[in-house]
Amino acid sequence: MTDAVLLDRARGGDESAFATLVGPHRRELQRHGYRILGSLADAEDATQEALMAAWRGIAGFAGHSSLRTWLYRIATRTSLRIAERRPARVLSWDAHPARDPLGDLGAPDDATAWLEPWIASADDPAEAAERRDAISLAFLAALQQLPPGQRAVLILRDVLDFSAAETAEALETSVAAVNSALQRARASRAGAEAAADRGTVRNPAQQRAVDAFVAAFEAGDVPGIVGLLTEDVRLTMPPLPAWFDGIADVAAFFAERSLVTPWRVREHVLVNGMPALVADQQTDGVWRPGAVMALGFRGSEISWIASFLDPRVIERAVSER
Repeated sequence: MTDAVLLDRARGGDESAFATLVGPHRRELQRHGYRILGSLADAEDATQEALMAAWRGIAGFAGHSSLRTWLYRIATRTSLRIAERRPARVLSWDAHPARDPLGDLGAPDDATAWLEPWIASADDPAEAAERRDAISLAFLAALQQLPPGQRAVLILRDVLDFSAAETAEALETSVAAVNSALQRARASRAGAEAAADRGTVRNPAQQRAVDAFVAAFEAGDVPGIVGLLTEDVRLTMPPLPAWFDGIADVAAFFAERSLVTPWRVREHVLVNGMPALVADQQTDGVWRPGAVMALGFRGSEISWIASFLDPRVIERAVSER
């Protein structure tokens, strides 16, 4: 059945036809909401609300734009309404100072609005094709420092390649206002995202580094891990407030805290385009879910170990497999 037939039936009140028509767009709309909101849960709510609004409005869809553009318009407005009621999401170094790896790690900080990870199967071709700079944690963190409206403009123009006119229509504003907001957003992003390259595996050297990290991690080989790191490597582990800055502190944390108990890697996934490991920790002879660890790179060296300890994140990573 063609899209034209499905659209005609959906306009006539056929819910099944509507679901078939919009189904292929759901994942990308969810990703769009996530870019604006920095939270998968909020993005899921925004997507559901947007699709409900689209169902209510499908009879009036005149087809002057593509269905995809129309859905993005609705999803953008929905996400912005939610964003206005939410605090900006942050990374560990935005929320707390670095800590001594041998000191108090602190209790889980559930009061902070942490930037949540976008988790996908390592074998998903759609995720592999996604521009890594458009979903990276560094990019998302930079977006979160912008007002919600500027976030939306930057995403629509620079990520989705909407024209200024299409963006203005989506945001119910003028082209001049869009161009002004885009200029401010680009300038702010350039300052906020002066971080190292922390993308997905792009070459054999990085893949070898991932494999070597897994082998050293499972063997408890701290020197093996340290040999893969940049001097200014960072290790974060929300929701704990503690994070570590520099190779000496990261090495001390692995040697004296993390690797005093055995670990094993259960799954490989992608976290915001970064290669990531779903790892179990053995305590009292029992293997339990421990962390999702994403590896960010500068060249062929690991510059960021983004470890997520929230059981909900681990469960989601396992379910993506």
